[in-house]
Amino acid sequence: MLRFVLRRLLSAVPTLFVVVTLSFFLMRFAPGGPFNMERPLPPQIMANMIRVYHLDDPLWRQYLTYLGNVLHGDFGPSYIYRDFTILQLMGQSLPYSLTLGALALLIAVVGGVGLGTVAALRQNSAVDVAVMSIANIGITVPNFVVGPVLALIFAVLLGWLPAGGWGDGSPRFLVMPMIALALPELAVFARLMRGAMLEALRADHIRTARAYGLPARVTVVGHAMRAALLPVVTYLAPSAAQLLTGSVVIETIFGIPGVGRYFVLGALNRDYTLVMATVVLISVFIVVFNLIVDLLYALLDPRVRYD
Repeated sequence: MLRFVLRRLLSAVPTLFVVVTLSFFLMRFAPGGPFNMERPLPPQIMANMIRVYHLDDPLWRQYLTYLGNVLHGDFGPSYIYRDFTILQLMGQSLPYSLTLGALALLIAVVGGVGLGTVAALRQNSAVDVAVMSIANIGITVPNFVVGPVLALIFAVLLGWLPAGGWGDGSPRFLVMPMIALALPELAVFARLMRGAMLEALRADHIRTARAYGLPARVTVVGHAMRAALLPVVTYLAPSAAQLLTGSVVIETIFGIPGVGRYFVLGALNRDYTLVMATVVLISVFIVVFNLIVDLLYALLDPRVRYD
């Protein structure tokens, strides 16, 4: 197992290298720059700014310098937030995104697995139709529609919840962004779980367990659900990386100072280092969660061995 983990971590190095390289050159080839503003800076000030940030160096030298700094854990200064380094901005924003994303992921996984299981056990019933209808709505309605609708109903019309902001981090501030962020993933988990559970319930070993008179709860929870969770676990890696690194839309709508909001501001203002750090962060999360998913396979399916 340890050899497998080490091999996967080493294999992630070239992947991250390609991601960093492509992102760096795509950002630099995009039109505009971090100091292009509506009111252009005087030429002398612009030249000084470019020289201070070494943007007048050849592109290959800027790339090698950036790569060397990243290897030492230095993502450089922000071009827009000039009093902060990228690590300081990430240190401030990441806890908000992690908290919101972890709560949304918990709701999506628990709710999706539960609803999918209930729908499969009551196939073609009114409950099944209702669950799949809600899942279809969750998938088809984008969260940039769900978020404002929730704010309009519960904040503006009813006045029960604050319309945005982090506040003191209490549930009344988090409930709307949490639901808006979790709903699309919950819908996907529910559909995956329903399909996998229906297939698992028709498997030979489940029929044999039923023929031997095992209680329904033991058959479903102890045997069928274990096999049905494999597709859900497969989808868990990209979903977790997306939710935990911050939703661009949700954090912007609700004014949450997370990573996703900084990503938007960095992209709009051509803050190269801020955008690059966000891309690297998301890539690392995807690599780590893919590794965790592979390890979970061995726990769920006894046929999978990594020795």
